[in-house]
Amino acid sequence: MFPHHREREQPIFSSRAHVFQIDPATKRNWIPASKHAVTVSFFYDANRNVYRIISVGGTKAIINCSVTPSMTFTKTSQKFGQWADSRANTVYGLGFATEQQLHQFSEKFKEVKDAARLAREKSQDKELANTALSIAAPQFSQRLVSDELQSPHRSICEMNLDTELFTLQDSNTKLVAALHEANANVEQWKKQLAAYQEETDRLREQLAEIEAHGGHGPSDLLKDELTQSLEELEALLKAKDEEIHILQNKKVEYHDMEHDRDEAIHRLRETEMRNAEMERRIQNTEQTLSNSLEERDRMESEIQRAIEILDIKIFDLNDLRQSLVKLIDK
Repeated sequence: MFPHHREREQPIFSSRAHVFQIDPATKRNWIPASKHAVTVSFFYDANRNVYRIISVGGTKAIINCSVTPSMTFTKTSQKFGQWADSRANTVYGLGFATEQQLHQFSEKFKEVKDAARLAREKSQDKELANTALSIAAPQFSQRLVSDELQSPHRSICEMNLDTELFTLQDSNTKLVAALHEANANVEQWKKQLAAYQEETDRLREQLAEIEAHGGHGPSDLLKDELTQSLEELEALLKAKDEEIHILQNKKVEYHDMEHDRDEAIHRLRETEMRNAEMERRIQNTEQTLSNSLEERDRMESEIQRAIEILDIKIFDLNDLRQSLVKLIDK
């Protein structure tokens, strides 16, 4: 029968970087695996207790690497790092936009590597405690391989959507925090703007009075000071207006992010529905095949029984013929 649907791998960390692979011929030069920066994510499979690094470009998996305790991520420059994947017989390189992104990815790599080591140790202890697992393991492994082969869209389309959703949720969380912080300052800024506006109006009135009286001497100096203060306040008002405009744009971006997130969730649900339909069809096909095999076995059994009956009748006819021959001879 078709294996039960496994819980999907979940992204636990994502970052964007330019992906490279070592030239297999020279083992020294880097070959770009992506034309532009792509999302590189750490995934965790709770069923198999496995961590993987996955990057998808369109419908092609650029990186599909299982993290092992022996792997090491090395920073080779301020914004570039690399690690070797012995199973794929290659070396991956990642170029980040900032040093902070490289540092965050390096720290997550160490964290996942330690988790993979603990998972392996627990797995080994479990195998020693229960030798029956060594017998069931090939069947379980075959079932997992069959699941992946029968559900190819999971490894590309769904993971791509999971990564996109995770990235959107992370960006959404950061944007919401920034908006909350900004909104907390809006009222204070409005009060400051009102105070600055009152001060500007007062200075304008004083300047108008000085010009109306046509004063000289100390009044000229006061006029210059008032003019300078007025210009400074007007510049400050302009800066605050620009900050408010930026906040308004961020609110628009926040709504756009929510829209993108909803679309990603919708696409993910559609993919799940298609996979469920695919599983149902495969189950029906397997059931039909099973029924056909049972019907074939039944027909073969009936044919064998008919052959046996025919052999008996042929034997009886042959015996009757021999008896007739003996009677004729007498």
